[in-house]
Amino acid sequence: MRRKQWDKALKALQRAEHLMPGVGGIRLNIGLAFYRQNEFVRAIPAFESVVREQPGQAQARYLLGLCYFFASRWADAANTLEPLWAEHSNQVPYLYVLSNAAHRAGKKELDERAVTQLTRMGNDSPEYHLFAGKYHLNLDQYDLALADFEAAAKADPKLPFVHFNMGIAYVKKQEYAAAKDEFMKDAAIEPDLALNYDQLGSVYWLMQDDANAEKSYREALRRDPRLVDSRLGLAKIYEKQGKHAAALAEAEAAVKVDPERTDAHYVRGQALLHMGRKDEARKEMQLAAKAGTDSEGHKEGRPVPSPELLGDSQ
Repeated sequence: MRRKQWDKALKALQRAEHLMPGVGGIRLNIGLAFYRQNEFVRAIPAFESVVREQPGQAQARYLLGLCYFFASRWADAANTLEPLWAEHSNQVPYLYVLSNAAHRAGKKELDERAVTQLTRMGNDSPEYHLFAGKYHLNLDQYDLALADFEAAAKADPKLPFVHFNMGIAYVKKQEYAAAKDEFMKDAAIEPDLALNYDQLGSVYWLMQDDANAEKSYREALRRDPRLVDSRLGLAKIYEKQGKHAAALAEAEAAVKVDPERTDAHYVRGQALLHMGRKDEARKEMQLAAKAGTDSEGHKEGRPVPSPELLGDSQ
């Protein structure tokens, strides 16, 4: 796990679990191995089993709450994280996640309590403005979000993730040139953050600059080969260029990483259709339709990327 050799780690841990099924620490590490790969849905059962057996295990509960949050299971996230209030309500990231999950789950009292505490804890710090901006960003309050991000950047120009989130806000406002500049600023601070290049690829695609979009997606995948959005971005570029076999290869790589991503099935179906493989294409389109995708194959209700939450949590 220290070497990020996840497949080897999981094989060893799963063998250990088979030999010692009653040891919760093994399942905790199985969950962590999936979590560190951003495979939050696959991490949930391991964390759930630890929390079920040890309700007071704070690390497992916190990570389970984050996994529910990333999987858009808002009520589960809020209910899982609320019992950690006594020991974690002095931490800005915890309050940010709890308030957003509570808001989306319709838990008004918990949302207001978390927001009040977040404001009280903030002390006008750069970190506070970062997470306050994220709170507004998740509520589609883009101007309020930008005001907080700008305050954070002014207080600490090198604060990680501020410019990344400003880029997201500008994308939402369809101000693509400004978004590009912000992602490039964050890439200068965090050159190894794959999501910067992933988002740059999407911005270039929206600006109809396919050459730079392809280059950015490749940069993202060089840093993280499991980025589904970059795979699908490349697939769309190749489809546009009439390179249907190349598009299909990228779409299939995306489906392999995340079989539940309905937009990946949509893009794969489009490639198959253009290659004349109509029966296979029909099956892919049916998979995409089940979970609700728009005319571009985008899954509805996906949360805003939150790389600032994916450090060494707890």
